[in-house]
Amino acid sequence: MALALRALTVWLLIAAAEVVHGILRMQFLRPLLGDLRARQVAIVSGSAIVLVIAFLTRRFLRAEGAGRQIAVGVFWAALMASFDVVFGRYYIGYSWSRIAQDFDPSRGGFMALGLAVMVLAPWLVAPRAR
Repeated sequence: MALALRALTVWLLIAAAEVVHGILRMQFLRPLLGDLRARQVAIVSGSAIVLVIAFLTRRFLRAEGAGRQIAVGVFWAALMASFDVVFGRYYIGYSWSRIAQDFDPSRGGFMALGLAVMVLAPWLVAPRAR
């Protein structure tokens, strides 16, 4: 199986976990903290989910070398950003302004930070030569 297909398979697992994570955030965190604060807190737990999945699938992924690991992370982040925008706009019905807010730290959104963690995740969890 080619690296791209393995990376897509792992991303589908990440996407499924993040959808469940988002549902839990909406059901439990948002009523307690409010929408913006819940989204900010969820960046930490969402990043942890990505890192755990990347760690657990690193042998399956077999992305050897920093260049390939970062390329996989960029692939994951591009897919996730696209998914988030399409899902937010067409399924949830968010405005373009509301979607942009999630990616803009000056407006309280930290999604870009989560995507940066996703870019680095395959490299961060890769075994290092001793």
